[in-house]
Amino acid sequence: MLTEINFDGIVGPSHNFAGLSFGNLAATHNAGTTSYPREAALQGLAKMRVNIRLGLAQGIFLPHDRPDDRWLAQLGTDMARADRALRANALSASPMWAANAATVSPAPDTADGRCHLTVANLVTMPHRSHEWAQTLAQLRLAFADPNHFVIHEPVPPPFGDEGAANHMRLCRAHGEQGIEVFVYGESGGPFPARQHREASAAVARLHGLDPARTLFAQQSPEAIAAGAFHNDVVAVANEMVLFAHELAFAEPAKLYEGLQRLLPDIEIVEVPASAVSLEDAIASYLFNAQLVSLPDGGMALILPEEARQNARVWSWLEQLVARNGPIRSLVPVEVRQSMANGGGPACLRLRVVADPATVDPRFMVDEDKLDRIEAIVARHWPQMIMAHDLDSPVLWADIRAARSALLTLLDLDCF
Repeated sequence: MLTEINFDGIVGPSHNFAGLSFGNLAATHNAGTTSYPREAALQGLAKMRVNIRLGLAQGIFLPHDRPDDRWLAQLGTDMARADRALRANALSASPMWAANAATVSPAPDTADGRCHLTVANLVTMPHRSHEWAQTLAQLRLAFADPNHFVIHEPVPPPFGDEGAANHMRLCRAHGEQGIEVFVYGESGGPFPARQHREASAAVARLHGLDPARTLFAQQSPEAIAAGAFHNDVVAVANEMVLFAHELAFAEPAKLYEGLQRLLPDIEIVEVPASAVSLEDAIASYLFNAQLVSLPDGGMALILPEEARQNARVWSWLEQLVARNGPIRSLVPVEVRQSMANGGGPACLRLRVVADPATVDPRFMVDEDKLDRIEAIVARHWPQMIMAHDLDSPVLWADIRAARSALLTLLDLDCF
């Protein structure tokens, strides 16, 4: 009964471009420009429909309460008195990127045979550092059955943990025992490494993983310096396939040898820098794709439209599909508003291998439920947010009312 469920974050009504994520080139480049929260949320919901129509199980995570008054109170202030920087941090809609919500080890990999989730602490960036408490509360609702799930609190500071964006799992099938790969950073020129090896090692211990089937790989400093702030910007894995840029890892040969020793039939698809530069890979978010197994066999890459618009990237992808390997189809999706803030299709989802029947049904969706969510978004989400709007009490109230309408629809007012 185990299957991979993609839990996508619904883009929150406070979605804005404040440029808070140092090292995320798209986010800083678009700082101060006008955002379109309604369009952003509808794009994300449309991507979920693509998954459902491909025959995949689909779940949701909810926007967090914004502005985050509790966080501001811990800082001895509130929205009325806080400076503009703190206001922007308190309004961030970054929980939409569910890949950073937690690290997930499915039941076949863990010592106690339960699915373990450790909420990410996200301590490196102020606007994300206060996410974990609301994420933890949400995970405890969605995965409440103690016979099937264990939810862990975050790894304590100062060890930075940014969740599944720096974690890969390879296996013969989702429901079978796998190999878990934790990717950490050391340095990246002017940009901070967000995933600490100590945090990754702690998560592996908390989840009860077999050390013989757990690998640690350093992200290439060159990739971090080029703007790959998470591993999932330069690599993605699914079942027996690793799809990665040539410059994704500091010691690729060592990682590949370890994977081939544990999974002799693994297929490593490495994109050479001579064909697709790091700059093209990061600008197009080629690797920030959902690499998914299709019910009728083969795999698909769910990519941002930006990958199709880059001639070098798309040419290479067409050649890849023509080889008749495991990746059989390319599925471009429009997530331009998320991309403008530095998050592609893979950023928007957390993969959880579980029996859908063990998940709180309020967090699972079909097309009918998406219709109802879209109606709430169309009615309540702000159409646009300009930089000066972040200072508006009217906007703050509208954001909170919009989220409340969604929670009421989903019978999740308790969150």
